[in-house]
Amino acid sequence: MGGQACVFYGAAEFSRDIDFALLCNEFNLRQLRAALDELQAKNIAVPPFEADYLERGFAVHFRCFHADCWQLRLDVMATMRGVAPFEELWNRRTVIALEDNTLCHLMGIADLVKAKKTQRDKDWPMIARLMEAHYTNFMDNPTAAQIEFWLREARTPSILHQLAKDHAETRQNLLAQRPLLALWDDLSALEVALREEEWREREADKIYWAPLKRELEALRRALQR
Repeated sequence: MGGQACVFYGAAEFSRDIDFALLCNEFNLRQLRAALDELQAKNIAVPPFEADYLERGFAVHFRCFHADCWQLRLDVMATMRGVAPFEELWNRRTVIALEDNTLCHLMGIADLVKAKKTQRDKDWPMIARLMEAHYTNFMDNPTAAQIEFWLREARTPSILHQLAKDHAETRQNLLAQRPLLALWDDLSALEVALREEEWREREADKIYWAPLKRELEALRRALQR
């Protein structure tokens, strides 16, 4: 559900870790603990690896010490701001088979885009690259759902302009969801509106994380005593 998924979707990113979304139930937690033991993974930083923290939106972090994945970092989450529950994510997942027939279950691209709407600087260029790659891959024969997805989430003014021009009815139908589409024919105004839209999402993410960060700081202080 992170940088590695972005790579699979064609939006290259140098990622030092692997992020996983987890269905947080007793069976899965037991399975994950067994896998982590095999990888000789240690819980690093805070919070601890407990269901309560995962269910409330925290990420739990691990470092692997097995020779085959030395120092690889793994991050696990079960709940994310603005993202659907795991069952819905699983139903919309993308499955990719590697050369050795290993199956990689990726968060669907629309859900991945939502998960990337954070306060972190690096996530917003990645959203733009994800959308550009998806648009380029399917632009020649798009479905109605893909056109709606691009109009809702694209972050490149020239792409939005072309989409809005070619699909006026869909653009009009989505105005209530994304008012900046009304500016489709003014690229300068559209660029400003996209920056404002990004700022609002960043602020919403800061508000969401504020109480969680306070709790993390309290946990760190308790460990240092």
